[in-house]
Amino acid sequence: MNTTIINEAGNGLPGAQRHPQPAVIRFAAHFFSYLFHPLFIPLYVTAFLFYIHPYAFAGFPPNKKGFLLVAVFFSTAFLPSFSVLLMKLLGFVKSIFLRTQKERIIPYAAAIIFYFWIWYVFRNLSNIPDYFVDFLLGSFLAVCTAWMFNINSKVSMHATGAGGLLMFFLIQVLGYHESTALYLSIAILIAGIICTSRFIVSDHTQREIYSGLLIGMLSQLIAWWI
Repeated sequence: MNTTIINEAGNGLPGAQRHPQPAVIRFAAHFFSYLFHPLFIPLYVTAFLFYIHPYAFAGFPPNKKGFLLVAVFFSTAFLPSFSVLLMKLLGFVKSIFLRTQKERIIPYAAAIIFYFWIWYVFRNLSNIPDYFVDFLLGSFLAVCTAWMFNINSKVSMHATGAGGLLMFFLIQVLGYHESTALYLSIAILIAGIICTSRFIVSDHTQREIYSGLLIGMLSQLIAWWI
């Protein structure tokens, strides 16, 4: 994989000039990039609210939680992933890793549809916490914004997911006064791991990663405001 070095202004330089990382560090960076893939972030937040949060979905029967969790996974992870695989098989994209701006156009458009659908479904269900509906709306807005930014420059999708995760827990603590400060600390750690991993094993510049982080955070904030 071709890599780039980031200079102080955030511009990409030839990969040969980047200080090579030890193999174990690169392995860890690849591992965390897959573990915290942006398509999995909505699933992780949903699982947190269902099974860890003390009262977000209190009273929901286990079978209903399982059904809703599968619905979130199907719409935010499986269908977008399947769309990319289908596009690869049909020759619309060269790689499932979507390394170029052009390759990301159609997958972004498909993801917009799927993310809007799952937000709309939960918005019309009863007894769903407002902050979870807001999170799904923020995820939808993040995909839309990243798609528009993709016209002129590539944005790190991993960093966008990390920013959304971070702002969700920040809003929980500061906006809803939830006692989830411990989980906010974990979210900050995860966001740091994600962005650091992308610096190590991706060809993104500082600008692309920081832009993605900002897009994810602002999208969640806007969703909460409106």
